[in-house]
Amino acid sequence: MSSTPQGTNVSVPTARVVLVAATAALGGFLFGFDTAVINGAVGAIGEQFDAGPFLLGFAVASALIGCAIGAWFAGRVADRYGRIRVMIIAAVLFILSALGCGFAFTIWDLSFWRIIGGLGVGAASVIAPAYIAEVSPPAIRGRLGSLQQMAIVTGIFVALLTDAAIVAGAGSATEPWLLGLEAWRWMFLSELVPAVVYGILALTIPESPRYLIARGEMKKAKEVLTRYVGGNVEKTSTDILKTVEGKTDRPRFSILRGSRFGLLPIVWIGIGLSVLQQFTGINVIFYYSSTLWQAVGFTEQDSLTITVITSVTNIATTIVAILLIDKVGRRPLLLIGATGQFVCLAVLTVIFATAPIVNGEPVLEGAAGTTALLAANLYVVFFGASWGPVVWVLLGEMFSNRIRAVALSVAAAAQWAANFVISTTFPALAAVGLGLAYGIYTFFAFVAIFFVMRYVRETKGRTLESMTDSGRD
Repeated sequence: MSSTPQGTNVSVPTARVVLVAATAALGGFLFGFDTAVINGAVGAIGEQFDAGPFLLGFAVASALIGCAIGAWFAGRVADRYGRIRVMIIAAVLFILSALGCGFAFTIWDLSFWRIIGGLGVGAASVIAPAYIAEVSPPAIRGRLGSLQQMAIVTGIFVALLTDAAIVAGAGSATEPWLLGLEAWRWMFLSELVPAVVYGILALTIPESPRYLIARGEMKKAKEVLTRYVGGNVEKTSTDILKTVEGKTDRPRFSILRGSRFGLLPIVWIGIGLSVLQQFTGINVIFYYSSTLWQAVGFTEQDSLTITVITSVTNIATTIVAILLIDKVGRRPLLLIGATGQFVCLAVLTVIFATAPIVNGEPVLEGAAGTTALLAANLYVVFFGASWGPVVWVLLGEMFSNRIRAVALSVAAAAQWAANFVISTTFPALAAVGLGLAYGIYTFFAFVAIFFVMRYVRETKGRTLESMTDSGRD
């Protein structure tokens, strides 16, 4: 509380702060669920609305337009109205999207409701890592920040498992199921449950102490610091005050301006991490994997099963990252992950580039199919243990208090824009050849290795108040 003596260190039970961080990370669960739930519905949507490859690709990727917009504005809204209000807004957007997609009449209004859901995803992608970083003790901030990625991959898994269960119950994604609605519609409607839970639980957690101090509510901020962050509360609150002094009630992107190509160096580093996370093609696995594996000879049910197994792999490796990130550090994990992804993607490139073509589609025979499955899952292992969680942790902690929410918005918006580019171009690239698509992703994995070596600085164990706008220690 505000009466904590100068120099006194406060101890905080880990379970208490884990519960708060996990509640905030529910936004990540919906982030993963919303973006992946369309996986099992892609084929049915194309058939239902007689959509060609381009229009179908747009319907899949349309949510990413909303994601970029939602991320772009979330930071400023969070700085002006608070982190908790952004969470509640995101929950409402998820609910509207689930209903709209579930009862869509055309592929155009389906795309519109996907964009609405994307606004919620974009907002959640900004607010969860920022909030978790701001309420976490420095010693375990990496592990708590990794809960965001854990929630995302769990959301992906639950979405894919839900898709598979609904298809198993209905017989096909195009067949009527409960209440006479087609199975693919229930895939979208299933999102209502976690969206409502997220909105309710967001009302039970405290506001960020950094936001409270920026608003002049020092007493409330100290209470939150004492209860959840611990350490020397008086010193921490004083340090926070120094870093947020001068912030206005109307946060502007102008605070990100710098001499290097118009932006502060640390903002460019955040953008680079975000773009490279996507340009290695991870979301091709989660958006198109069921149709991809069908294209090379697997059945619809087997393809969905493979996709579920891949998502379980992603969850398991994220747990590994949670255990290692505060011990090994952020930078080593990124380097290991980028190297592993490069090797796995190179293997996939060679396999798809040399596969025989039958009726316009590559066919993986014998050892080639097994090798491709192993390489794809190993790729997910390396991503899940490194670039998946670590990038979100870094984005939540690498910026100074003065620019965190707004800078995170820009970096997250860049990430969603990169995701949109990858998702919309994959069908066209795959039509030319899967070897070309995976060759491009291999190149960017190679670039990622040198980007980390040159620009990324370690943040393990450092306080948020020690972060600078230059990105240097």
